Amino acid sequence: MKITAFNGSPRGERGNTHTMVEAFFDGARESGAEAENIPLVKKKIRHCLGCFECWTLTPGKCIIRDDMDELLPKYLASDIVVMATPVYVDNVTGIMKDFMDRLIPIVDPHFEKDEAGEYRHVRRYDKYPNIVVISNSGFPEQSHFQVLHLLFQRIARNMRSKVVAEVYRGGGEILREKSLFLRPFTAGYLKTVGKAGKEGGPDVGANPCVRPPPGRPAGRPLRSWALPGQNRRALGPSREGYVLHRLQGENGS
Repeated sequence: MKITAFNGSPRGERGNTHTMVEAFFDGARESGAEAENIPLVKKKIRHCLGCFECWTLTPGKCIIRDDMDELLPKYLASDIVVMATPVYVDNVTGIMKDFMDRLIPIVDPHFEKDEAGEYRHVRRYDKYPNIVVISNSGFPEQSHFQVLHLLFQRIARNMRSKVVAEVYRGGGEILREKSLFLRPFTAGYLKTVGKAGKEGGPDVGANPCVRPPPGRPAGRPLRSWALPGQNRRALGPSREGYVLHRLQGENGS
């Protein structure tokens, strides 16, 4: 099982997104998966020109020569791709958007209707990787991930794939804190993210990455924590880290 993370954080290995991906990969590697974490900030990825020549002149191949020549085969050779990005302006980062735009050659320009009667691209290849989404936001509330949740569901539909897991961390800067008071929380949270990678591992496409405890629906808080000087009750669920699981056929995913 090959899992490749494409990390769209401008901070690269210094970012909170990288910390979350590496925690996820610790568990995935423990379960036997081959995992590679690629910081896109280190790659030269030009903007899509919108010329459509990857569909007409050179089908399946972009006319731009840059590091996408290396990254596109890695994407297609993966069983699972981790799309990792912090939330910037309620969306993915610019680096991640450039990367996503340049994935257009992997689909065929022709249209077909899906099971719901909505048009999407015809597949170019027999197999496409499933998707895991990992993200964090400076804002504490989990509502800030609504756009990413919908975006990657739509991308998966058009790219003939499935979103098999979503890992979101509100108040992401907490992962950078070194205080002894917060260390047990951050270590515990990253351990939970590692559990997602381990329990998913080679079977992440068939099983949920994290099964919620009995009686707790998916998406409920895994643990609550009030930051120093803040009232726990006032925070409500806003400082929770969530690991959402997506089962095939559950909630339309």
